[in-house]
Amino acid sequence: MKALILAAGYGTRLRPFTEKLPKPLFPINGEAILNRMITRLISAGCTGIIINTHHLHEQMASFIKAQSYPIPVLTRYEPAILGTGGAIRNVADFLDNAPFFVINSDIVTDLDLNAVYAHHCGHDHPATMVMHDYTDFNSVAVDGSDFIRSFTPERIEQGHTLLAFTGIQVLDKRFLAFIPENQAVGSIQVYQSMLESGVHIKAYVPDKIYWQDIGTPERYRLAVFEHTAPEAFLNAFGSRLAISDIRRKQLKGDGSDRKWYRVSAGNHTLIMADHGIQTQPLAEVDSFVAIGRHLFKKGLPVPQIFLHERFAGQVYLEDLGDTLLYDWMTPERTEDEILMIYQTVIKELVRMTVLGADGFDPAVAYQGPVYDKDLILEKECRYFVDAFLNGYLNLNKTYQDFSDEFSRLADLALENGVFGFMHRDMQSRNIMIKNSMAYFIDFQAGRIGPIQYDLAALLSDPYSVLPDAVQDRLLDFAVNELMNCRTMDRKIFLTGYAACRLCRILQTLGAFGFLTRIKQKPFFNRFIPVAVRNLKKDLTGTRDQFPALNRTVEEAAERVGQIFSTRLDV
Repeated sequence: MKALILAAGYGTRLRPFTEKLPKPLFPINGEAILNRMITRLISAGCTGIIINTHHLHEQMASFIKAQSYPIPVLTRYEPAILGTGGAIRNVADFLDNAPFFVINSDIVTDLDLNAVYAHHCGHDHPATMVMHDYTDFNSVAVDGSDFIRSFTPERIEQGHTLLAFTGIQVLDKRFLAFIPENQAVGSIQVYQSMLESGVHIKAYVPDKIYWQDIGTPERYRLAVFEHTAPEAFLNAFGSRLAISDIRRKQLKGDGSDRKWYRVSAGNHTLIMADHGIQTQPLAEVDSFVAIGRHLFKKGLPVPQIFLHERFAGQVYLEDLGDTLLYDWMTPERTEDEILMIYQTVIKELVRMTVLGADGFDPAVAYQGPVYDKDLILEKECRYFVDAFLNGYLNLNKTYQDFSDEFSRLADLALENGVFGFMHRDMQSRNIMIKNSMAYFIDFQAGRIGPIQYDLAALLSDPYSVLPDAVQDRLLDFAVNELMNCRTMDRKIFLTGYAACRLCRILQTLGAFGFLTRIKQKPFFNRFIPVAVRNLKKDLTGTRDQFPALNRTVEEAAERVGQIFSTRLDV
């Protein structure tokens, strides 16, 4: 028994991802789809496999050469794509007189290939097509005796059923006689000719198989989920489950493009974060996993990561419930309750700044290894000008209007910084409360930097507004906690804290402008007045240092007040 695996296509529906990696090499649970099929064919008794290639054929050939298969596995490059029929004729010299498999390279299945081959050998027809009931692809008419009747049925004849062709077929060498010479031709076109000539094509319709076509990003990611979710539950809870036992429900999104799901089976639940398909060398998902595992290993309050599929961008996490600090902060909370929970958060934050820095690998930070001047100027100050002042408020300002002041602000933040691990988005929607304990999520932007930044982000958070007096008490509490575990100058720390607050609020307003206007996420719009009021307040007394910024923020506050019909006095 030999086999041809069809792998010459461009993967058009999977662009732009297939511009860098050919579709057959997309991984599922760490294993290339092509390798999965090769392994299944070998297990079924295949004695030789040939793979036709075209798009990114060098990668395909290199992949095959790097493996150690117990049977010959070859690639054959097609300078021009020949179609399925042409590809079969092109490898005729590789085939012997026995029936052979022809299989698409973009399918994932648990089909018993031995049973398919035995079924074909049990009849005297030149072709067996494996069919499957899959609503999205059901387009081939099969009669009650399991013969193919039409590939383009205008109506369903009595006794016929529409089924999907799985891309798996067993053929005799007699099939070659129906393939036109010297032209590209698809197998369905050949099959049509066979039917018109009165030749019978047998259908093999197995019971209850798993089959998935990964021709689109959505189908690929679904196939990955269906294979990784059982493994994630095994890793987390020690029980092996079938995918049919597992349910997933999409959760409310955040400011990113990620999708979040709660995955459940019985009394057990996990959270799955879907970052989307990744082709860049270092992506957000890489930082998310590496930083999350580093912090968890240090005993810090972050969710445990049980499994991830890097290329698909899927990560399975411990489920910490549904209560964000943002949700916990209801109007009924007393000041004492607020102080107590924020002190809990700050104690853990202090631990994270110290323990998180120990052994942290800066190379895993995908936006840069450290919080430095370039990051402040580009990702916070310029972001504020481009996305908020101009993009949201249409104030027609230029970065150069403030370049000297932004440079001065960045220097203040860094020269007075007390360095450690920084989360860089420490706000109430990234803190979860479970059993009166605080847990940090969304740590993928973590890096080494001034630890004042996270504290500034927490206390100036526009999502959960803290009264000034409470902020002052919490700031004093935080400084005392820090001084218990590291040596630092209180005055220098507070100077750096004030500068970091300004940097953080600039970044926040840039993000709110971008998310509201570009990403069309109106949820964030409502917090803009609070953030502008915070910026005005924090700039009080800095007119000599930042005159242009002060004037512009006054103008911005007036414009925001008009938009929201409110006064932004401080």
